[in-house]
Amino acid sequence: MPRGRYSLHDPHDHTPLGEEHFHCATGPSGWRYVSQLTTPAGDHSGSVDLTLDDLGRPIRLQLQAADWQVRGAALDGVTWVRTDPAGEHATEGNVPQARAFTGASPAFYVALSRALRLTPGAGATRIRLVGFTSPVLAPRTLDQSWALVSRTAHATDNGPLQVDEYQVSDLETGEQHTVNLAGDVVLSAPGIELEDLDSPPSTFT
Repeated sequence: MPRGRYSLHDPHDHTPLGEEHFHCATGPSGWRYVSQLTTPAGDHSGSVDLTLDDLGRPIRLQLQAADWQVRGAALDGVTWVRTDPAGEHATEGNVPQARAFTGASPAFYVALSRALRLTPGAGATRIRLVGFTSPVLAPRTLDQSWALVSRTAHATDNGPLQVDEYQVSDLETGEQHTVNLAGDVVLSAPGIELEDLDSPPSTFT
């Protein structure tokens, strides 16, 4: 069960945004990721709890940031409920054509790689997503394309480590970036750096 820490920063000017302390695990029915977020000063700023089934579908998502909360799941596309800081009002949303959620957490990169199950050199796949970003977790529907550029084995003390390099494109802006994953751990992505990892990444079957 990998446990570690990501540092988060603005991908454009590299302003520190805080850290995400996480643990995640595979199981017979899927994958779960749980994390706590902190500010650069070390104060608590939010949390992520994401569970996938064995097909990579989000069967439970819980986000918290600045007292805003979101709970969602793959239901008629994706469905979610967003609650205000006072807890007095809740708004429900649904996007039938969306397949998954996204956001600033590294968890979403792993989740999307599981949902798409791409093979190297097979070309890009388009996917519709609903994204939530801090601090108010407002939903936004967006389209991305994902392509698995390469899959490379790296020798480690614990045996070969398979690293997947993805090219991710925002189909609205045309912006492209690279994401490197090893199992259920993000090695590098825009605004994300893996700082600590206490055990090797889990291997998906």
